[in-house]
Amino acid sequence: MSLTPALLYRYRHSPTPASDDDAAPVQGLAALDADGLVLLDLPGDWYGPHLEEFAQKAGIPLEDIRYRSSSRVRAALASRAPGWRRIRGLPLPSTATWRKPVAICTAFAGVALMAYLASSGMWAAWRGISTIGRVLLDFLDAKWLFMAFSPALLLIRPARIKFHRLRVKRGLAVGPYGGPYLILGSFNKLHITRAGVVIADVRLGASPGRAFSLLLYHYEDLTGLFVLDIKGRALHHLPGRWSPQDVEHFAKRHDLLLAVHRLSREEYLDLARNSREATP
Repeated sequence: MSLTPALLYRYRHSPTPASDDDAAPVQGLAALDADGLVLLDLPGDWYGPHLEEFAQKAGIPLEDIRYRSSSRVRAALASRAPGWRRIRGLPLPSTATWRKPVAICTAFAGVALMAYLASSGMWAAWRGISTIGRVLLDFLDAKWLFMAFSPALLLIRPARIKFHRLRVKRGLAVGPYGGPYLILGSFNKLHITRAGVVIADVRLGASPGRAFSLLLYHYEDLTGLFVLDIKGRALHHLPGRWSPQDVEHFAKRHDLLLAVHRLSREEYLDLARNSREATP
């Protein structure tokens, strides 16, 4: 692909706000256009001197934002230009190609063994196998083996998905399972959740800085959802496809105003900037 960026970001941030201190940070290089929207995201480790030399010869400003707070870095990377792309390099060789089939076969064998032990009343053996599994997990750190010793995991994910769909149907949540999706949390706060982790929250209310309405938008080939306050200022931006019926049901359930608009370029850029600045 060919593009002319106005700025290069060298970034680093934690995977999620609730991630452990030992979790590997996400780092990479982002190319931004003149409006500050991401054109290209290139995750990975970049050698600083080579990167600086390239930017100098190309005449493109290079900004190092690795030492800013992770929330501000993620907010800057969330403002994306139409047609943006994320390009990754070749993955490192791993045993992941055979881990999945082995885990599935072992899981089915575990289910059969657990069912046999349970039907025979051999609960001591059942508990013993579970204990052995947990010990192996502690020593080998092979999380994929967990399925073999906890067959219930084969049912947990479908049950969670069904429960999430039920909440969406009742207007208690909106968005796909896994996220990002919206739910009403404690203390009258609107929680933005991804993979079960709350990545942001906004208090509901009819005052500036509080969630008052939702804007379901369409801009060129982009769609998404903005959380707005009473003055129409964007508090959070959630790009992606959203079901209008589900969003309307959620808005009615929680007394939020809902608007559906096709945005102009100026309106979209203004809302995108506001949402980035509003993110703590």
